[in-house]
Amino acid sequence: MAYNLCSSPSSLYQPLCNTLSSSSRDSKPRTLNNNFYHSLKLNTLSPQSRITSLQVTNVSLQDQKSPQEEISKDSNFSEKNESSSKSHIWVNPKSSKASILRKSSYDARYASLIKAAKSLDSCSPNKDAVFNILGEFGNKLFEQDAVVILNNMSNSDTALLALKFFQERLEFNREVVVYNVTMKVLRKCRDLNKVEKLFDEMIERGVKPDNVTFSTIISCARFCNLADKAIEWFEKMPSFGLDPDDVTFSTMIDSYGRVGNVEMALSLYDRARTEKWRLDATTFSTLIRIYKVSGNFDGCLNVYEEMKALGVKPNLVVYNTLLDAMGRARRPWQAKKFYQDIIDSGLSPSQATYAALLRAYGRARYGEDTIKTYREMKEKGLSLNVLLYNTILAMCADLGFVDEAIEIFEDMKSSGICPDSWTFSSMITMSSCCGKVSEAENMLNEMFEAGFQPNIFVLTSLIQCYGKTQRIDDVVKTFNRLSELLITPDDRFCGCLLNVMTQTPNEELGKLVECVERANPKLGHVVKLLVEEQGNEGSFKKEAADLFDSISTEVKKAYCNCLIDLCVNLNMLERACELLDLGLTLEIYTVIQSKTSTQWSLNLKSLSSGAALTALHVWVNDLSKALEAGEQLPPLLGINTGHGKHKYSEKGLANVFESHLKELNAPFHEAPDKVGWFLTTKVAAESWLESRKLADAVAA
Repeated sequence: MAYNLCSSPSSLYQPLCNTLSSSSRDSKPRTLNNNFYHSLKLNTLSPQSRITSLQVTNVSLQDQKSPQEEISKDSNFSEKNESSSKSHIWVNPKSSKASILRKSSYDARYASLIKAAKSLDSCSPNKDAVFNILGEFGNKLFEQDAVVILNNMSNSDTALLALKFFQERLEFNREVVVYNVTMKVLRKCRDLNKVEKLFDEMIERGVKPDNVTFSTIISCARFCNLADKAIEWFEKMPSFGLDPDDVTFSTMIDSYGRVGNVEMALSLYDRARTEKWRLDATTFSTLIRIYKVSGNFDGCLNVYEEMKALGVKPNLVVYNTLLDAMGRARRPWQAKKFYQDIIDSGLSPSQATYAALLRAYGRARYGEDTIKTYREMKEKGLSLNVLLYNTILAMCADLGFVDEAIEIFEDMKSSGICPDSWTFSSMITMSSCCGKVSEAENMLNEMFEAGFQPNIFVLTSLIQCYGKTQRIDDVVKTFNRLSELLITPDDRFCGCLLNVMTQTPNEELGKLVECVERANPKLGHVVKLLVEEQGNEGSFKKEAADLFDSISTEVKKAYCNCLIDLCVNLNMLERACELLDLGLTLEIYTVIQSKTSTQWSLNLKSLSSGAALTALHVWVNDLSKALEAGEQLPPLLGINTGHGKHKYSEKGLANVFESHLKELNAPFHEAPDKVGWFLTTKVAAESWLESRKLADAVAA
C-alpha cells in the first residue's frame, strides 16, 4: 500500500482527529431554562429545543471536541503549519526509502502511543516507572498525545501519575479534556473515590468542568451501584452553569429508580418517550423493577412492549426482572413465555433466571413446571439456596407430591444445605396430610436434633395427622404443648381442631371440646351447644353469628363447613340447615342455587361433604315446594360437584355424591360430556319428587 506522509508536525494528527470526531455524538447540552433542576422537581421539564434521537454510550474521548479544533487553537502551531497540513506526499511502497518513511507515518506514531499506554498499565505504580516510560518520547509529546495515551489506559494508579507527567511537561489548550479521559480510566476501575478527588483537583487548578465531566462521574457512580451518588452529582450541575444532555437525563431514570424516587424516574421516562431519547436496557430494567415493587404488573409488561417497539434488545437482566415480576403477580403462564423468549433470543439462563422461575411456578403451584425447572438446574450443576428448596417443598406439600418432596429433601441435605424450620414444617405437613404418623414424628425428632422448636404450623400439622388416624389422646398432648412453648392458637389452628372433631368418634368428642374452649372460647361455646344439644334455634344461630363476626374472613368458610359436617355426624340436620342459611345470609357461601329458563342448578364446588349433602336436602325441599305451588320446572336440572379430587385422597365430592344419590334413588346421572355434573330431565325429576311425597305420606 502507499503511505500518506504528513508534511508538518501538526498535520501528523489530522487522521487521528478525523477518526476521533467522525462518529462522535453531538455533545452540545440541551438548552433548558436557567433553573432546570427546579423544573425537574416540579415535574415540568420542558426543553426549548428537541433532539429526535440520541445514542446512549459510555462517555469517552468521542465526547470531546475534535482534537483538530484544539490544534487550530494552539499557539504552538503557525498558519504555515496549518496550511501545510493539507499537503501530503505519496510514497511508492516499492521504493527503497519506503521502510524509512513508514516510520514517520501516522500509523507508526499512533501505534507507539498505544504501546506506551499498555506499558503504563503494566508498570509499577510509582512516579519513576511512569515518568521513565513517558520520558522516552522526549520533547515530542503534544496535548493530543496525552489524550490518546490516557484514553487507552486501564490502570487508575498509573493513569494519575501519567496525568502529573503531562501537567508538568505540557501546556494545555483544553485541560478539561485531559481530566475527562483520566476520569474515564478511573471509571473503568469503578473507583468513584478517586474520581471525586480528581474533580476536586480540577477545581483547585481552575479548570472548569463540562458536561462530559459530569456525565463520566455520574456513569461511574452508576457502574458502582451508587445511585444516590449519581443523583448527588447530577444535582450539582446547575451550580457550574451546566444543563444535562439527553444521555445524562436517560441515565438518571435508572438512578432515581434505584434510590426509590419513583416520581422523578417516571417523570423523566414520560419525557423520554415524548422526546424520543434513546434508552438502554439497564434503564428499562429499572423501570420494570419500579412497576414491580409498586405492584403494577401490567405496567411492567407495558414497559417491555415499549422497549421492543423502540428496538432496544432485552438483555438477561431485563428478562430476569420480568420473571420475578410475573412470579409476584402469580402469572406463571407469562413467566413461562418470557423463559421461552430467553431461549429463542439465544441467551443462556442464569442462576437468577432459574430462581425467578422456581419462585413463579412454586407460588402458583405449577407442580410439574416447578419439578422440571428444579431438575434442569441440577442437570446444569446450578445450586439452590434454602429459600428455593423451601419454595419447592412447600409446593410439594400443598399438592401432595410426596415422592418428589422426599427426593428433593434428601438432595438438599446431600448438597450441604441445612434445612431450617420452614423446611421441616413442609415435610411434617406432607406426612401429616398423608396420615403417616411415624414419618411425621421422625421428621419432628430430626427437627429437634437440628436445634429447631416446632412452630404453630408444625403443631397444626401434627394435630391434623393424629386426628386423621383418630389418635385423640395425642391430639390433646400436642395441644398442651402450645402453652409449654408459649404459642397462642390462631384461627387456622382452631379450624384444624374443629376439622379433627368431624373425624372423631362421638364418644371422644368431649376431650376435644375442652381443647377448643381453651383455644377459642366463642368457638368452644358453639361446639358445646352442638355436642351437648343445648340451646334453641334462635340462641344457637345468634351465637354462631357472633363467632363468624370474630374470626378472619379467610377461615369463615372452613369453620362453617366443619360445623355443618359436625351437625351431620351428630344427626342434627335442622342445625345443619340453620348454619347453611346463616352462611348464605353472611355471604360465606354464594350462588349455591341458580336458575335460568332452561336449567336449575345446585352448585356445590366449595362445600364440604356434609355441607353439600345439607345443601342438597334444602334444594330438594325447594323443588318440592315449587311443584306444590304450581311452578313449572325447567327442561334440565343439574348438580355441579366439581371434578377435582382431594390432593391426598382419590375421593372427590363427585364420588361421595354419586353414592348418596344412589341411596336416595335420585334420577341424577353423571354427564359424560360435563365432568363433575349430575343431570336429570324435568319429567324424571317430577316423577321422583312425587314418589318421595307419597313415601313421606305413607311414613307419616
